[in-house]
Amino acid sequence: MSSDLAKSIGRELPYLRRYARALTGNQTAGDNYAAATLEAILADRNLIDGNDVRVGLYRTFHAIWQSSGQPIAEADDNNRARQVQSHLAGLTPNSREALLLRTIEELRYDQIAEIMGLPQDEAEELVQIALNEMGRAIRGKVMIIEDETIIAMDLKGIVQAMGHEVTGVARTHSAAIELAGERRPDLILADIQLADGSSGVDAVNELLVSMGELPVIFITAFPERLLTGDRPEPAFLISKPYSEEQVRSAVSQAMFFASSQGIEAA
Repeated sequence: MSSDLAKSIGRELPYLRRYARALTGNQTAGDNYAAATLEAILADRNLIDGNDVRVGLYRTFHAIWQSSGQPIAEADDNNRARQVQSHLAGLTPNSREALLLRTIEELRYDQIAEIMGLPQDEAEELVQIALNEMGRAIRGKVMIIEDETIIAMDLKGIVQAMGHEVTGVARTHSAAIELAGERRPDLILADIQLADGSSGVDAVNELLVSMGELPVIFITAFPERLLTGDRPEPAFLISKPYSEEQVRSAVSQAMFFASSQGIEAA
């Protein structure tokens, strides 16, 4: 493998891992799929087109994903695994993959079509189907950790328009802990840099220790700080500036993987 190609793959790998984690709902499972993708490329360099390394990576990943037939990782709680599988089984095939590629990875429809081996109009239709199917499947309580008032209000409006309840908005680490203590959320939307210089990551980690497993979506202008591979990374990560479609997609996906924690299907 040439040095230039290796560098190109290295630049794209954190984002492939992000996609894999969002798809599986699990960091370990997602990273295993990403590793299998790299192994396949090392075995057959022709899988990567020199003109578009990113598309080649995702196309190889998609082929492995489809052949494995494993929509989520094995869970410690088999009841949880079965429940999530049941929800996912009700979705149109390939729709969730198309949605993530479009909204989280921000690929063009022609790129998604090439990755998935579909006509472009079908790729576009799958994204809309997924938004509709996932958006009406689960309802829950969402807490927002965000210090910028305009962004916080925008996120609140998007989440409420989806039919979820917003438990409140916290601007600092301490406010987040207090808010979560008043009412347990089903999902947390969090920035990583807060008003008083405190860390949204630290606030979330503290909440996870005290409250147990909760789905978290980080929305940040500094995604590279959470895509290092050196620490536990979030399954859902959106870059600022974000689009409403990205937020809707991530919230819907995250709610699916929290469906065993008392969130009711609509």
